[in-house]
Amino acid sequence: MIFRYTILYVEDVAASLAFYERAFAMERGFLHESGDYGELVTGATKLAFSSVKLMRTLGKTPGKPAPETPVFEIAFETEDVYAAYTRAVAAGAQPVQEVRSEPWGQTTCYVTDIDGYLVEICSPAQLPSPG
Repeated sequence: MIFRYTILYVEDVAASLAFYERAFAMERGFLHESGDYGELVTGATKLAFSSVKLMRTLGKTPGKPAPETPVFEIAFETEDVYAAYTRAVAAGAQPVQEVRSEPWGQTTCYVTDIDGYLVEICSPAQLPSPG
Protein backbone atom coordinates (compact mmCIF):
# COMPACT_ATOMS: atom_id res chain seq x y z
CA MET A 1 0.00 0.00 0.00
CA ILE A 2 1.27 3.50 -0.84
CA PHE A 3 -0.14 6.92 -0.05
CA ARG A 4 -1.01 8.24 -3.52
CA TYR A 5 -3.42 11.22 -3.21
CA THR A 6 -4.81 13.89 -0.97
CA ILE A 7 -7.92 15.18 -2.72
CA LEU A 8 -9.60 18.43 -1.69
CA TYR A 9 -13.24 18.95 -2.62
CA VAL A 10 -13.69 22.41 -4.14
CA GLU A 11 -16.30 24.36 -6.07
CA ASP A 12 -14.00 25.37 -8.95
CA VAL A 13 -11.08 23.01 -9.67
CA ALA A 14 -9.42 25.28 -12.25
CA ALA A 15 -9.53 28.26 -9.87
CA SER A 16 -8.03 26.19 -7.05
CA LEU A 17 -5.22 24.92 -9.28
CA ALA A 18 -4.49 28.47 -10.44
CA PHE A 19 -4.42 29.71 -6.84
CA TYR A 20 -1.89 27.04 -5.78
CA GLU A 21 0.25 27.89 -8.81
CA ARG A 22 0.31 31.58 -7.83
CA ALA A 23 0.40 31.23 -4.04
CA PHE A 24 2.81 28.32 -3.60
CA ALA A 25 4.71 28.18 -6.92
CA MET A 26 3.21 24.77 -7.67
CA GLU A 27 3.05 23.34 -11.16
CA ARG A 28 -0.20 22.09 -12.66
CA GLY A 29 0.04 18.43 -13.53
CA PHE A 30 -3.39 17.79 -14.97
CA LEU A 31 -6.87 19.25 -15.36
CA HIS A 32 -9.53 16.93 -16.77
CA GLU A 33 -11.43 18.34 -19.75
CA SER A 34 -14.64 18.26 -17.64
CA GLY A 35 -13.04 20.66 -15.16
CA ASP A 36 -14.08 18.37 -12.31
CA TYR A 37 -10.67 16.95 -11.40
CA GLY A 38 -7.11 18.22 -11.37
CA GLU A 39 -3.69 17.57 -9.86
CA LEU A 40 -0.58 19.51 -8.97
CA VAL A 41 2.97 18.19 -9.48
CA THR A 42 3.98 17.43 -5.89
CA GLY A 43 6.16 14.33 -6.08
CA ALA A 44 5.06 10.76 -5.43
CA THR A 45 1.95 11.80 -3.50
CA LYS A 46 -0.42 14.00 -5.50
CA LEU A 47 -2.28 17.02 -4.19
CA ALA A 48 -5.48 16.78 -6.18
CA PHE A 49 -8.79 18.62 -6.42
CA SER A 50 -12.23 17.25 -7.20
CA SER A 51 -15.34 19.31 -7.72
CA VAL A 52 -18.10 19.20 -5.13
CA LYS A 53 -20.46 18.67 -8.08
CA LEU A 54 -18.65 15.48 -9.11
CA MET A 55 -18.63 14.16 -5.55
CA ARG A 56 -22.38 14.73 -5.31
CA THR A 57 -22.95 12.75 -8.53
CA LEU A 58 -20.95 9.93 -6.87
CA GLY A 59 -23.34 9.93 -3.90
CA LYS A 60 -21.12 11.85 -1.48
CA THR A 61 -22.00 14.99 0.47
CA PRO A 62 -18.76 16.88 1.07
CA GLY A 63 -18.64 19.25 4.01
CA LYS A 64 -17.07 22.70 3.97
CA PRO A 65 -13.62 23.29 5.48
CA ALA A 66 -13.71 25.17 8.78
CA PRO A 67 -10.39 26.88 9.50
CA GLU A 68 -11.55 27.76 13.04
CA THR A 69 -11.99 24.05 13.80
CA PRO A 70 -9.73 22.25 11.32
CA VAL A 71 -9.55 18.47 11.20
CA PHE A 72 -6.38 18.40 9.06
CA GLU A 73 -3.87 20.65 7.37
CA ILE A 74 -1.70 20.63 4.29
CA ALA A 75 1.94 21.50 5.02
CA PHE A 76 4.50 22.90 2.59
CA GLU A 77 8.15 22.98 3.60
CA THR A 78 10.50 25.74 2.49
CA GLU A 79 13.77 27.32 3.54
CA ASP A 80 12.22 30.84 3.40
CA VAL A 81 8.94 30.75 5.30
CA TYR A 82 8.54 34.53 5.36
CA ALA A 83 8.87 34.86 1.56
CA ALA A 84 6.45 31.96 1.01
CA TYR A 85 3.93 33.48 3.44
CA THR A 86 4.19 36.88 1.75
CA ARG A 87 3.68 35.31 -1.68
CA ALA A 88 0.68 33.25 -0.53
CA VAL A 89 -1.06 36.23 1.06
CA ALA A 90 -0.39 38.39 -2.01
CA ALA A 91 -2.03 35.64 -4.12
CA GLY A 92 -5.20 35.66 -2.01
CA ALA A 93 -4.49 33.31 0.90
CA GLN A 94 -6.03 34.45 4.18
CA PRO A 95 -3.58 34.82 7.08
CA VAL A 96 -4.29 32.64 10.11
CA GLN A 97 -0.96 32.79 11.98
CA GLU A 98 1.92 35.06 10.99
CA VAL A 99 5.47 33.71 10.71
CA ARG A 100 6.94 32.71 14.06
CA SER A 101 9.78 30.66 15.52
CA GLU A 102 8.60 27.58 17.41
CA PRO A 103 10.28 26.27 20.60
CA TRP A 104 11.36 23.11 18.75
CA GLY A 105 13.42 25.17 16.27
CA GLN A 106 11.05 25.24 13.31
CA THR A 107 9.62 28.38 11.69
CA THR A 108 5.91 28.16 10.89
CA CYS A 109 2.92 30.15 9.72
CA TYR A 110 -0.62 29.32 8.61
CA VAL A 111 -2.97 30.56 5.91
CA THR A 112 -6.17 29.33 4.37
CA ASP A 113 -6.48 28.73 0.65
CA ILE A 114 -9.31 30.20 -1.45
CA ASP A 115 -11.54 27.27 -0.48
CA GLY A 116 -10.92 27.62 3.27
CA TYR A 117 -8.47 24.73 3.72
CA LEU A 118 -5.76 25.26 6.34
CA VAL A 119 -2.22 25.37 4.92
CA GLU A 120 0.93 25.36 7.04
CA ILE A 121 4.11 26.85 5.60
CA CYS A 122 7.12 25.65 7.56
CA SER A 123 10.87 25.29 7.60
CA PRO A 124 12.40 21.81 7.74
CA ALA A 125 11.98 20.18 11.14
CA GLN A 126 15.00 18.91 12.99
CA LEU A 127 13.96 15.33 13.72
CA PRO A 128 15.48 13.40 16.60
CA SER A 129 17.89 10.68 15.59
CA PRO A 130 16.36 7.19 15.62
CA GLY A 131 17.35 5.12 18.63
